Amino acid sequence: MYWLFTVFFQGLLTLASPFHTKARLFVNGRKKLLTRVQEAFRQETGRVVWFHAASLGEFEQGRPVMEQLKREFPSLKILLTFYSPSGYELRKNYPGADYIFYLPWDYASHMRAFVQAAKPVLAIFIKYEFWKNALAQTRAHNIPILSISSIFREGQVYFAWYGGSQRAVLRDITHFFVQNERSRTLLRTIGIQNVSLSGDTRFDRVSTLALQATPIELAARFKADDKVFVIGSCWREDLNILFPFINEEINLKFIIAPHEIDEAMLAYIEAGIQRKTVRLSANTIPPDASVLLIDSIGLLSRLYRYGEFAFVGGAFGKGLHNILEAACYGMPIFFGNKRYHKFQEAHDLLMRGGAFCVGSYEELKEKYENVNVPENFLLACEATKTYVSENTGATEKIVTYLRTSL
Repeated sequence: MYWLFTVFFQGLLTLASPFHTKARLFVNGRKKLLTRVQEAFRQETGRVVWFHAASLGEFEQGRPVMEQLKREFPSLKILLTFYSPSGYELRKNYPGADYIFYLPWDYASHMRAFVQAAKPVLAIFIKYEFWKNALAQTRAHNIPILSISSIFREGQVYFAWYGGSQRAVLRDITHFFVQNERSRTLLRTIGIQNVSLSGDTRFDRVSTLALQATPIELAARFKADDKVFVIGSCWREDLNILFPFINEEINLKFIIAPHEIDEAMLAYIEAGIQRKTVRLSANTIPPDASVLLIDSIGLLSRLYRYGEFAFVGGAFGKGLHNILEAACYGMPIFFGNKRYHKFQEAHDLLMRGGAFCVGSYEELKEKYENVNVPENFLLACEATKTYVSENTGATEKIVTYLRTSL
């Protein structure tokens, strides 16, 4: 059944590829993939560590471990694979990896050929990535497998009475480094004991980003001495409650970094805002500009430093985006009240009073006015900043384990 599903999914994407950009990248990126992998590793004599990430977010979780290993073991070769074009296309030139490919289609023969060509001494799968044949073939070649920053919840198929085949996939993993105690407990209920509580490596990553962030001169000029509300990774559903807030809060400036920066989205934002808006690419800040619209990618984690408040998008759609990039700067954070439930950091910051979920403009305005009271503002800022500092250190726990085997 798994084989049939893989065949069906591959065929579906192939049929969609002429009409859908992401499907086309997904399919074309895997054409002659095994041949390219075999050629790339033909002359490789060094020790290879294989990292696999689903997409960009998981890559950022694995990145601190990759970079720490490279610093401590410079002769190691890093093989990085992605499942999704959203990760591969943005990080295919990442200098911290020696080899970067898409993950092959998850057939036993494909994964066997992939593992035999790359010959990794260790495989590290990040967060949710549990591919049946990728794990089975790696284990069959006596290669240790780590799952890092993994997190589990009640209701997942692994813990259901009918989830035996999925539980078998998890048992191919040599050791789990999980984000929270609940995940460790759940794994133990199905007989998996090789589990360590490490936390989430994203805390290490965002802390490093905050320390190393270079200034964005135009954003600094825009902010000047004014209060700024940064809106990050927003979608239209987020903007529908944000537009009236932006238009009415004349004592605030706004930096808006949409999740997608195509012209249609940028024009939609400009049409919904009744205040003077300037795009970053204009490379100038008119004196009366009160909204800075970011029309380039890769800047959001550095833009949060210019804000006193943040709204992080995605919770009205497929899922909340990364709120830790804002939290590390110590500011109150707002997000939608729908799809944030599977994100541990969202729950934690809501409980601590550093974050606020909202479902309407009226609710956003009410909660903003409450947290904008000086003493409430300081408490919220302290909550977010302390939360990040208390949860750093996952990378060191994982690398400490790896030092004994590398």
